[in-house]
Amino acid sequence: MGRVENKVVIITGAASGLGAADARMLRREGAKLILTDINIPAGEALAEEIGAAFFPQDVSEEDSWQALMDFTLATYGRLDGLVNNAGIGVIANIETTSTDIWRQTMGVHLDGTFWGCQAAIKLMKASGGGSIINMSSTAALVGIPAYLAYSAAKGGIRSMTKSIAIHCKQQKLGIRCNSVHPGSISTPMVHHALKTLAGVDLPAQANPEQQRLAMGIGEPDDVAHMIVYLISDESKHVTGSEMVIDNGDTVV
Repeated sequence: MGRVENKVVIITGAASGLGAADARMLRREGAKLILTDINIPAGEALAEEIGAAFFPQDVSEEDSWQALMDFTLATYGRLDGLVNNAGIGVIANIETTSTDIWRQTMGVHLDGTFWGCQAAIKLMKASGGGSIINMSSTAALVGIPAYLAYSAAKGGIRSMTKSIAIHCKQQKLGIRCNSVHPGSISTPMVHHALKTLAGVDLPAQANPEQQRLAMGIGEPDDVAHMIVYLISDESKHVTGSEMVIDNGDTVV
């Protein structure tokens, strides 16, 4: 307990899935949290449950980032960590991806991550440093045909992360930036993909946990453990890295 004691951390897309798991684990380890999401009822409920602050936010809207930073300063007076977790995944391949799908996906993933990193660095410089975590995916490493825009966006996040990490190192800002690349993790997005592409309704199984294990699908806490490590001072020598959490799926 206390691995991130009193560190002020923003988590976007925190109302469900990986973001919610990250929030619960970081809070248990002592972090002071600001949760953001477009799902206001779920976000507010989680914030109340774990003792965090909540800020309604669509990460694809540039102005929301300055408002979030103002809220963070007013609430806690500093910023030590940012988890750029918000994301969407629309099933569409190169032939079926519309311009709207493409732009919406890039807006949430690439624009949101860019603005988040830029805004966070300003606050972290004033706080003496910090840790930025950009949620990517194994789709950035191998590509997923059914998720064309998502794969492209996650690949962009991977490269952006490395550019930011080296910039912060060269400028001696004391800010680390790493990307996290989950494979199949038991989240609503993965459940939707399994049902749509493979006809498997995991939550509806007689024993979904047993089925999850049989299919080799991870659980959200597998990612949350990595998030805690990267926010903590235990990872003080880790920057520009891509942390793959996929049970070896991208190796074979």
